[in-house]
Amino acid sequence: MSELSRGKFITLEGGEGVGKSTNLRFVTQWLENRGIEFIQTREPGGTPLAEQLRTLLLQKRDERVDPTAELLMVFAARAQHLSQQILPALAAGKWVVCDRFTDATYAYQGGGRGLDRTLIAQLENIVQKDLRPDRVLLLDLDPVIGLERAAATGEADRFESEQLDFFRKVRRAYRARAESDPDRYAVIDASVALPEVQQQLAHVLEIIAGTP
Repeated sequence: MSELSRGKFITLEGGEGVGKSTNLRFVTQWLENRGIEFIQTREPGGTPLAEQLRTLLLQKRDERVDPTAELLMVFAARAQHLSQQILPALAAGKWVVCDRFTDATYAYQGGGRGLDRTLIAQLENIVQKDLRPDRVLLLDLDPVIGLERAAATGEADRFESEQLDFFRKVRRAYRARAESDPDRYAVIDASVALPEVQQQLAHVLEIIAGTP
């Protein structure tokens, strides 16, 4: 796939309660207003099979889920998602806007669960080959505030039910990845008022689109 002809691959990342859903709508509206063709999708999920795996991953259960089993389900869903949705859209010149991608795996399964990052990287290379998001929009927020916000939105799923220390590890992992590659990650301060958050997002989107 030619880098010149393929679409842009943009992901929104962040812990619980950072406002991904609201800001995802802002990003897609921004693209619509500029006539940029795109698809919106999410992880885990994005295809019927991947959505079934998402349900398995998020569902509360009495049985303890082994972290490696969890990781393999995440990448199984990702492989299907890439094959059926992401890669065809990029090849057609469309932008792909994805609610979470592999950075979430490094943050949740690597940071939160404590799995070896080398194992995650091996699966990343097998499933994605050289594909990485062009730009990662990381909505950053103290997890204490994020969990308070998330609690107001409804019943918690299996991940949202984790303890505060888990989400502190998730945030640290996200921030470490952003610090390691500042040209590809845009850290958005999600603690400020929504118009200010979206002003930050618009600035990054203008740079990506080449229309600052």
